[in-house]
Amino acid sequence: MTFGRRLSFALLTLGSLAPAFGQATPPEDGLNLRFANGIAAIAEDKVITVDDVRREIAPLISEIQRGARNEREFNEKLEQLQDDVIQNLIDRVLIVKEFRKDEKKHIPESFVDNRISDIQSEQFDNDRSKFLAYLRSRGTTVREYRKEVEEDIIYNYMRQQQRKSQSLVSPVRIETYYRENKDKFYQDDGVHLRLIQFTRAQGETDNDLLEKANEVLRRFKNGERFPDLAKEFSQDSRRARGGDWGWQKRTDLKPEFSAPLFDLKAGESTQPIVLPEGCFILFAEERKFAGIQAIDEVRDDIERILVQQMAHSSQEHWLERLRRNGYVKHY
Repeated sequence: MTFGRRLSFALLTLGSLAPAFGQATPPEDGLNLRFANGIAAIAEDKVITVDDVRREIAPLISEIQRGARNEREFNEKLEQLQDDVIQNLIDRVLIVKEFRKDEKKHIPESFVDNRISDIQSEQFDNDRSKFLAYLRSRGTTVREYRKEVEEDIIYNYMRQQQRKSQSLVSPVRIETYYRENKDKFYQDDGVHLRLIQFTRAQGETDNDLLEKANEVLRRFKNGERFPDLAKEFSQDSRRARGGDWGWQKRTDLKPEFSAPLFDLKAGESTQPIVLPEGCFILFAEERKFAGIQAIDEVRDDIERILVQQMAHSSQEHWLERLRRNGYVKHY
């Protein structure tokens, strides 16, 4: 039986969830009946209590509620979250134990002081009386809380060190991943679009708009930069950015724009496009053509993917070793 199935019924009350799924009243909290001694697990010499689990899960309940289509789906997600929370609390104990094995390693007290100061600022408006009231509500002393904060710092440090150990990826591995996953690197036709818009004023004719647009095109062809001309003349919302509308696909644009724009090479502009609302000059700053991207274009992306995969695998092996060598008891 999973830990989650033991906890799910009790934890439903945390988010006042029943009304969201059509129940008249929330179910009774049966957690203490299931864990008469209030213990969910023991890792080494640390007791992981029901309150520890509740405290970790409570901030996440509303997110699960929003993502669940019905009560059954909510229960399934909650059970998985409960399993993860208990396992994470156990792993935290084992990771801190691993850190403390090396007598040369320690966390300076100033680190803990600074972190507690940040917490008081971020969560308690720099009001120490609110902070102390929070500790009293938990039945926790300042000394016990300092130890929690120190262990948080240790936990995050050790996880970060594990991630750093997996930072080098061989070119062969990158090329192999590219060869085996080419379909992931397909790209649609794309243009990095800049434009200049002349909004039609009342009574302004097509010829009036074309006269203004052709003058701007003449200056562009004489060597002036399109972004500078857009800042000077454009009447669209991206004027201050040099008319920059970012990368666009064919399907992002209406045919009056996409047809002439996607005939351009990088650095070229369209002829003036006259529409009822005004006149437009489109400029292709960069081009991407439909097809599989070359490996050199995606090498950095592949390296990031592989580093993440290696770091995840390395951490799982590391945690499995700690779990295997540590004392853990589930209730």
